[in-house]
Amino acid sequence: MPKHAQLREILRTLASEELLPGSPVPSERELAVRYGVSRLTVREAVGQLVAEGLLVRVRGKGTFTTRPRVDSQLHLASFTEDMLRRGMHPETVLLEAAEAIPPEDTAEALGLAPRGTAYWLHRLRKADGAPMAVERGWYHAGLLPGLLHQDLTDSMYTLLDRRYGVQLETGTQTVLAEGADADTARLLGVRPGSPVLVFRRIATAQGRPIEDMTSWYRGDLYQVTMQLDRDPSGSGQHRPTIRPT
Repeated sequence: MPKHAQLREILRTLASEELLPGSPVPSERELAVRYGVSRLTVREAVGQLVAEGLLVRVRGKGTFTTRPRVDSQLHLASFTEDMLRRGMHPETVLLEAAEAIPPEDTAEALGLAPRGTAYWLHRLRKADGAPMAVERGWYHAGLLPGLLHQDLTDSMYTLLDRRYGVQLETGTQTVLAEGADADTARLLGVRPGSPVLVFRRIATAQGRPIEDMTSWYRGDLYQVTMQLDRDPSGSGQHRPTIRPT
């Protein structure tokens, strides 16, 4: 067996059986000295495990074992509620908050008057200390007066309910995959171009649009599960919908 393949299996055992999820892996130099191989051999073995998803490289920090993916079943809930339900500790970093004129498609989605303003929020969401998602989105300013003066580092849905009596009930959500741009990658601690899942959600309360939010989730830490039912018409087409839980 080639040296890089032998080392790959040694590292596989180390990552899957000995190290905790999210733990650092010894540096290339340390591994080369420990196992008497070249750094090129180490780089090849580590690269194969990164490709398999067992290890992840973080720019400027090193190589780490991957964490188990958080699985979402697409229901209308805040990030905080979602992580707490999974026994994880949620954390929110508020990066920007302002009142501004939104893009045309957002103004239309929120039913705003021409040149009407909305609240813009840019937040980093973490779970058990690991960057999980970047959120950039808009809230209807006319229905949520003074929102920017509230604590925006906790569950937004809980805040809307308790402070404004607004309970988000239904929504439409579009999901797509793309490569992380430089700013999103920096916030998530991944390389630019790394796969991310993108969710754009427009949520309503009593038929009134309240939220137009886009979230970028790390592809190595997050996955989506959907229940699919065959269309009763026999066309075989299915449109996933979001229902409150």
